[in-house]
Amino acid sequence: MNAEALPAEQPRPFVRNRTDGHVIECNGEKAVIYALTGPSVAASDDYWTVGQLISIQVGNSRVVGLVYEVNAYEAQWVVEADQSIRIHVELIGQVNEHNDGSLTFSSGIANYPHMGAVAHRIRATDLAIIYTASLKNTVSIGHLSQNASIPALISIDSLVSRHFAVLGSTGVGKSSAVSLLLRKIIAQRPDLRVLILDPHNEFASAFPDHSISIDYNTLELPYWLFRLEEFAEAVFRGRPMVPAEVDALRDLIPIARERFASSEAMTAASLLKKDRDYSSMTADTPTPYRIADLTKLIDERIGQLEGKTDRPIMKALRQRLQALVADPRYRFMFSAPTTMDKMRQTIGHIFRIPKNDRPICVFQLAGLPSEVVNSVASVLCRMAFDLAVSSDGRAQTLVVCEEAHRYIPADANAGFWPTRQAIARIAKEGRKYGVYLAVITQRPGELDATILSQCSTVFAMRLGNERDQEIIRGAITGASQSTIGFLSSIANREAIAFGEAVPTPMRMMFETIAPDQLPAAHMTKSQQSVRLGDSHLSLDTILMRMRQLNAAESTSSQDDAFDMVDSINQPVASQRHTVPLAQEPVRTQWRNIDAAIRKEEPPKSQPEGTDRLRASDLIRTFRNDKT
Repeated sequence: MNAEALPAEQPRPFVRNRTDGHVIECNGEKAVIYALTGPSVAASDDYWTVGQLISIQVGNSRVVGLVYEVNAYEAQWVVEADQSIRIHVELIGQVNEHNDGSLTFSSGIANYPHMGAVAHRIRATDLAIIYTASLKNTVSIGHLSQNASIPALISIDSLVSRHFAVLGSTGVGKSSAVSLLLRKIIAQRPDLRVLILDPHNEFASAFPDHSISIDYNTLELPYWLFRLEEFAEAVFRGRPMVPAEVDALRDLIPIARERFASSEAMTAASLLKKDRDYSSMTADTPTPYRIADLTKLIDERIGQLEGKTDRPIMKALRQRLQALVADPRYRFMFSAPTTMDKMRQTIGHIFRIPKNDRPICVFQLAGLPSEVVNSVASVLCRMAFDLAVSSDGRAQTLVVCEEAHRYIPADANAGFWPTRQAIARIAKEGRKYGVYLAVITQRPGELDATILSQCSTVFAMRLGNERDQEIIRGAITGASQSTIGFLSSIANREAIAFGEAVPTPMRMMFETIAPDQLPAAHMTKSQQSVRLGDSHLSLDTILMRMRQLNAAESTSSQDDAFDMVDSINQPVASQRHTVPLAQEPVRTQWRNIDAAIRKEEPPKSQPEGTDRLRASDLIRTFRNDKT
């Protein structure tokens, strides 16, 4: 059947007739091929096109090249006549044919093409060998753009253990690609835990059966888990810090921790009491203290500074703390339960110990006060690293940073330094201890180049910005530099993958995933229903959710704020019953959903490499490391 006679809606058959070209120029990186195209040539008109792989016969080997430019000898085109063209290719490797007929691919080239060497479109067998060579624990994440019958394979072990990045402009399918990769990872690595820092609250719907989500209403992240710099960032609400006030916190917080430990020892026997050395506590030691004790210490210091110049500084610090505790947006840090020693429950829930068939924790950052998002991200990344170290690498965790340029910007003076430091530590040292990093961003040009350089595998999706393309161009070493030229024109869900997890740079198309497993599927479904005629829109519901996002109340929040301050000031023993009734169901949702993690399970024998992790042992080691 003639391909031209087929209706437009039917796929046209691929014409496999080959035509030959001949090498007329070659250096160590590139070659130029002379060929004819036109009526007398049996192959299809698109035989020599940009983006195709070709092979050049050299003895028993075939040198593989990528076409990045095609031009005619004459600056004109004569219809229905043979034309002389030049094909510019970048040399990327060599397929070797052995005596037994087997094929192997190497990225190095032993024998370069000679003048007149025959070149043609690459064989399907050679193409398959190139993208399936010498990788362990591989999975398919899609297919090659050049040939849909050949799967795009990646090594999960190399992908995770050496960190990876997904880069692409808004709307090109970046979040869907991340969801697909995470599904492949947890299927191949059941020992791995995944923590997603989700600034847009979109990933919870992507893993309905494999994740738990923590949002503003279900979050309890005690203020005493914050290090001094992280806590000060919250106290000063993102504004410049006053060094004298920070120094005062550095002096007084350890004393407040000791007072809490002393009162705890008198009221009840502490499980961790034997392992604590109160005299060595610092402002960064992750042990509880009461804001009431800290405020009282400040008042005592004010009394000692009567008439001195430092007194206004201490008063300002006290006012900042009182305003912070009274702000309902920070209730996740200062509610009454957070004063108790719940480090075991908090870390166990966030980092999935045990996993209970849900290895992914989606930490939804939208709804948190913008002034504290950086501090929260810093706490989570730091705890992921410390947990891996304290467990001797058994609590392996993949930290996924969506919109990573927010936390680790290229400008060293921008962003929050402790967050940058925590993520950089994972990038540089995490592989030794079993904590890994995935960087997701739409603006690689605004990302810290040092962090990006630590990501050994990169999936570059469509990027139109020249500066962003230059970043990717600098990341590819050796051959396939010209591949970056396609970044501004590749399709949605298409990517150029290169690095440790792929045998050679490849242009590939990600698999299609089910609509109900896409990120933000709930939003898409709601928008679709509106387009189909559902005009119901409740303004009351919208206003209620707007207030929840801003942590406001439909009634006066001032009374609740003062009640909360009173509850913080009460002794520990009485705080267990001072949670407002309206707050209790919301605060205990995640406990009801994941009740198994809150119960002490009897020890049971499990094979080596599974979840034989005891949270209490990890927390004890964790605290000892910090004292």
